[in-house]
Amino acid sequence: MKQTIAIIGSGFSSLAAAAYLAKAGNDVTIYEKNSTVGGRARQLHKDGFTFDIGPTWYWMPDVFERFFADFGKKSSDYYDLIKLNPAYSVYFGENDFITIEDTLEKICIAFEKEEPGSSVQLKKFIAKAQDNYEIAIKDLVYRPGVSALELVTPVTMKKVGQFFSTIRKEVRREFKNKRLIAILEFPVLFLGAKPSNTPAFYSFMNYADFGLGTFHPKTGMYAVIQGMQQLAESLGVTIKTNAMVSAITVENKKATSLTCNGTKISADIILSGADYHHTETLLPQQHRQYTEHYWEKRTFAPSALLFYVGFDKKIEHVEHHTLFFDVDFDAHAYTIYDEPSWPEKPLFYASFPSKTDTASAPNGKEAGIFLIPLAPDLEDTSEIRDIYFEKIMTRFEKLTNQKVRNFVIFKESFCINDFIDDYNSYKGNAYGLANTLLQTAFLRPKLKSKKVDNLYFTGQLSVPGPGVPPSLISGKLVASLIEKHST
Repeated sequence: MKQTIAIIGSGFSSLAAAAYLAKAGNDVTIYEKNSTVGGRARQLHKDGFTFDIGPTWYWMPDVFERFFADFGKKSSDYYDLIKLNPAYSVYFGENDFITIEDTLEKICIAFEKEEPGSSVQLKKFIAKAQDNYEIAIKDLVYRPGVSALELVTPVTMKKVGQFFSTIRKEVRREFKNKRLIAILEFPVLFLGAKPSNTPAFYSFMNYADFGLGTFHPKTGMYAVIQGMQQLAESLGVTIKTNAMVSAITVENKKATSLTCNGTKISADIILSGADYHHTETLLPQQHRQYTEHYWEKRTFAPSALLFYVGFDKKIEHVEHHTLFFDVDFDAHAYTIYDEPSWPEKPLFYASFPSKTDTASAPNGKEAGIFLIPLAPDLEDTSEIRDIYFEKIMTRFEKLTNQKVRNFVIFKESFCINDFIDDYNSYKGNAYGLANTLLQTAFLRPKLKSKKVDNLYFTGQLSVPGPGVPPSLISGKLVASLIEKHST
């Protein structure tokens, strides 16, 4: 039955859901509060430089291909993918780094140089991680989180111990070298929790890293958004930008309309890909599923302080993606998850898209993106941002043995206040809810409202979790739920 469906937000999950729902014959309209499509995946253009404001890592290419294949398409119909080699490098000290290349065989060589014999353990570890990936990505994450029984299969029962162990325990059981441990614990940061709080089953992220590799869409991650927009519109989806939704009307326990830019718009179904907590504030109190106390008690993935920097020279001794792990990981993690505060010595990540994509910066110049993970809800001022820019520039120059500060043409920053203002993000979080054991699958906020009929949710605060590939999956899951409850 054809229905009128109003979708709040135009991020990855919203665009995915819109495409599936339009393909099923529904009349779908997206309402995006900002001036461009993409939600958190936007771009900054300045003085001939282009930066992805949001996601910069393209992992799990099979998930993207599975999405486009559902419409008889391939990712290459919309954008060109470049496999990065090296995938990334990790600095541990001055001129002291390990480079992760584009195949497991090459990575084994790097591990052997660091610790003779470690490649044997690495191959075993990645084989187990690949097995988990096959179970997770091809099966478990495509379940809607409605019941605990979704996790109970003959295969998962054999893996039950991994849900009660942690990544940290599993990695440290096999490896003793601190630098190799840091590299193997890094991928779970995409899941938003400490390795000590992330179930060992999520080692499948290590297979995504070492087994599948790291890619870059030509012109940036925003090319994926543009491709998804093109697909959705070709299926009949209407997208309205500068469209601020301020309320959801409920009549007889059914969502019947939303108010956009002061105008009430009726819909058979309302789906929100906006921040889950924010969306519930658009409802009268009695129709909200989760209390403020509930949200206060959740473990959130980090927020971030980001800098977008135009350099008047080419930057040396770095890759497209470069991680700086020269300080204590646990001390920084403590300031995010245990005692929220600005870290004294922050880890940080840098991306230089112009290393791969010459269109990202004018000739002879470099586009640099720097990210410091932070606890949500911290005080955020321009003075604090400047202090941290100086901190990481000082370290960056020393670690990579070059002067860059005097070559900064401009810098733009984005932090907690901006996540709140631009995305209505709860406490300014950047990545949603962490994937801890008690926030996995059916224990996450539901795709379908328990209190209001015809109201649904999608995105990183819901099922299956944070990250771009899970967002594509979330869109598919909620579209399937809507179709199921409409027939």
